Parts: sequence; C-alpha cells; structure tokens
Amino acid sequence: MNSPSAQEILLESGTNEMEILEFYLAGQSFGINVQKLREIIPFESDKRTTLPQSLPSVLGVYMVRGASLNLIDLAAHLRGRPCREPDPALRPIVLVCQFNRKVTGFLVDGVNQIHRVSWKDVSPMAPLIERFRPRFTASVHIQEREILIVDLEHIMTEVDPEMSMSFEGTPTPSAPVVRSTGRSRVKLMLAEDSVLIRQGIAKVLGRAGYDQLQTFADGDECYRRLLDIQGSVTSEAEFLSHVRVLITDIEMPKMDGLTLCRKVREELGLAELKIVMFSSLITDQMAHKCRSVGADAWISKPQIPALVELVDGFCPEALVS
Repeated sequence: MNSPSAQEILLESGTNEMEILEFYLAGQSFGINVQKLREIIPFESDKRTTLPQSLPSVLGVYMVRGASLNLIDLAAHLRGRPCREPDPALRPIVLVCQFNRKVTGFLVDGVNQIHRVSWKDVSPMAPLIERFRPRFTASVHIQEREILIVDLEHIMTEVDPEMSMSFEGTPTPSAPVVRSTGRSRVKLMLAEDSVLIRQGIAKVLGRAGYDQLQTFADGDECYRRLLDIQGSVTSEAEFLSHVRVLITDIEMPKMDGLTLCRKVREELGLAELKIVMFSSLITDQMAHKCRSVGADAWISKPQIPALVELVDGFCPEALVS
C-alpha cells in the first residue's frame, strides 16, 4: 500500500498535526492555526474607518469586499499600547480570521510561511505564566526560531465584553442556569488548554449541578487518565460509572481533540462514551471532521451555557432529583 502524501495527511482527521501561519510583529515571530485564517490581504488605508471611543488597540472598521469587520492592531494589543498609524512603506498585512462564529481582521507587519507541525512538538505555556492569563497558548520551535502561538480567543474576550462574559461562565438572561441535584451523580471530563475557558466551563457546569468534573490541560493528559480507568474496569458499562461525557477542545498541545476522540473510539474501543467537541474552529468542514473521528456532538465557543443542555440530553437521569 502506498503511503499517503503530505496533502492527504493534512486532509485526514485525527493525525495530531496542524498548520501554523508564521507572521511578524516588530521583527519577532508569532503564529496562529491556519484553521482560523480565511485570507491574507495587504493593508489599504482608504478601506479603514476609525471609530470614536474605541479600545486603544482597535484601529477601526475595515472593508473587505463590501463587508465590514473590526480591525485590531495586534502589536499594540499585545504590548498594551495605543494603535500606531500603519506605515504603507512597511507593507503591513491584514489577517482575516474566523473563529467563535465571528470574522475579525488583525494587522501584522508581515507573514513568512505556513509550517506543518505535530501537536507533540507544541509546548504549553509554563504554569507560572499561565496563571496570569497570557495572550499566548503555546510555543513551537521551528528552524531555530521560537514561535509563540497567539491566543486570538483570549484577545477577543478583552476586546468584546459580551464574549468575555460568555467565556467566564457568567449567566445571562437568555441562558439562565437552573441547578438540578441529579446532575451531581454524573461524572464528566474536560480537556482544554486555556485556563480561562476551563474555569468558565467548570463554573457553568458546577452552577448547574455538574460538580463531578475532572479537567486536563491537554489531550494527552486526558487520554492517559482514560487509559488508567480502562485498566481498572472489566466492561464499558463499568467504565461509564467513572465518566459519562468527555468534553474536549480541538486545539491543544501534545494531543489535539480530534486525535483524542479517534484514539478513544479506535484504541480504547469505547462506543458509548459521549464525546463533545467544544472549539472556536467549528465550521461545516470541521463538523465533518468531528463526525469522522466519532464525536457525538460539536459546539462552537463561547456557548458555554449551551453545554449544560447538551450534556443533559446525553444524561437524562441527571434531571431526576
């Protein structure tokens, strides 16, 4: 059998690989997952409209083929400084990104190339740094350069207060959380590399009554715990008494969520464990990938309160007091 080409590998789901776009800010390399990128376009000053009383890092509204989107000066935001006036001589670039069901433009100084890397080679931020909610999720070493992976979701919570409330698990009138004592009998697992989102999910689920939640900072750590459980039980029914629903992000260091889901189905042979993909990357194409690795459901961030309803649907006994 012929081995698959590099392109075919990227099209497969659960290979634990991703593509990173390397870009520059003040001469330093940064990166984002290509799955978030819609297009790369040159910055044109006549397409920008400034907004009064906007945040210091928001350049204004930018027009792309008749549609307007917010334009964020990424260097200004990361350094906590007011927006700079883009210098046309430097040929600045706009990264048009789509995640969390929104399209946003990010101004950068330039782009280098796209790198294909394994999640195994992506290093999470140190725990001490993570405590301060940095605007980076991880780093990867490529060709003698250390590339910081920018946490665009975190940046958007700082720009958009409404999104921040959702991520932090604050209930809203449209998404009330009613506690049920029956939910405390259901055991859940969560694999999510963002401290902010882990805390938000734990708050919402705990407020609803799902207080038996184990959390993990990456897919590999979660998978090793699932392996431990499987080694201590004799049937899948007994396994489900330890965990009924697994909630996982897609982008994670060491092992991504698609790979985690595929390994649970194929290597552990668990068919009844419910798996929910909770990611900012959910699109029709990504939904197809989630389905192909055996996920039961997928939901786009930052709809944390909607997770309660989804988990309730998988665990009807949770609503019985």
